[in-house]
Amino acid sequence: MTSTKRLNIVLFEPEIAQNVGAIIRTCVAVNAKLHIIEPLGFIFDSRFVTRSSANYIEYADYQLYNDWDHFVSLNPMVKLYCATRYAKFPHSKVDFANCSDPIFILFGRESTGIPTTILKANLERCFRIPMSEHVRSLNIANTVGIVAYEVMRQLDYPDLSQVEIQKGTDYLE
Repeated sequence: MTSTKRLNIVLFEPEIAQNVGAIIRTCVAVNAKLHIIEPLGFIFDSRFVTRSSANYIEYADYQLYNDWDHFVSLNPMVKLYCATRYAKFPHSKVDFANCSDPIFILFGRESTGIPTTILKANLERCFRIPMSEHVRSLNIANTVGIVAYEVMRQLDYPDLSQVEIQKGTDYLE
């Protein structure tokens, strides 16, 4: 079933539990649904996922899929945006604010990225994060954070606290 969340982060066959844990925490922070496509390079319930998510997994809205076909069958009409170093324009040029449908952003495996067949099928919605010529790619957890907060910025941070809630707005006074 297609998600009703405004932002959906999709991980294609992630390999490192600690990255997924950090991404879970980011998804909780921005109220995004996390879609995780198997096979994984680790056991999902491992202590590394729990520790790196700082125990936010209990607040996470996530779904596991057996494989790419399973994800597509349950989300048949979504328009995928793809984060890839091969894209020709930056993430900041995507007009997420005018997307009427839920936003699904696909991130690839840590070692090999998103398969070229998927990239070619979504070519007009592929974007990259600008970086120096000396760097091939960024850590996936960092990339998800950068992109998720760009989407939230464009949407004016819907349903996110813009003041300190836990310690109070007068904490520094």
